[in-house]
Amino acid sequence: MEQSIFTVKSNVCLAKGVYEMVLGGNGKSVTAPGQFINIKLDGFYLRRPISVCDWNDESITIIYKVVGKGTEYMATLEEGAQLDVLTGLGNGYDTSKSGDTALLIGGGAGVPPVYGLAKRLIAEGKKVKVILGFNTADEVFYEDNFKDIGAETFVTTVDGSHGIKGFVTNAFEAVGEYTHTYSCGPEPMLKAVYNASATSGQYSFEERMGCGFGACMGCSCKTKYGNKRICKDGPVLVKEEIIW
Repeated sequence: MEQSIFTVKSNVCLAKGVYEMVLGGNGKSVTAPGQFINIKLDGFYLRRPISVCDWNDESITIIYKVVGKGTEYMATLEEGAQLDVLTGLGNGYDTSKSGDTALLIGGGAGVPPVYGLAKRLIAEGKKVKVILGFNTADEVFYEDNFKDIGAETFVTTVDGSHGIKGFVTNAFEAVGEYTHTYSCGPEPMLKAVYNASATSGQYSFEERMGCGFGACMGCSCKTKYGNKRICKDGPVLVKEEIIW
């Protein structure tokens, strides 16, 4: 974990209520896709944990959905604004477990970390298939971004206004064979993927956090191997240890 000051380089709306923010600063502490950062916002007591979408040595890209006062405030930040950020948090995904063909599944706000994971896997020479799940067409984002990096991409919308109608599991038949599953999204989606997936996998959980680095124990959950802190021991858990 590292604490440093980042500068907002851009903050743009991608879809209904969804924003992409590029933060200029030291991104070297991010070492694995699926890690997150924790942002201090003026006037708010708790930091806001946001998954890392993409990164390099000089910047970190995040995508967030406006769901409360904290993210409403973030959407107002303009280029040049400075933020106190904790980086390199969480365990991230293990790409060594992917096999030859990885299936990546992101639902809504769970799409961003899957993008960084797709880039890493493709750079390692793996074949990547991606399912992106949304409620409606006006919430869809990053579909072209995934296609541009070479991922075979499927989109589902609950109302059928774009792509395959239904939930992410409705796209499994179209996907075909795969060797490992990676997923991030709301818990009902993760449970559905868990039940539908034919392989082992890694699941990134969303949880309310106090500190974000394991001190407060506020995000602890039970697993088959004892209690784990989502912020430090997670957010990624392997399929074999999950208790629903």
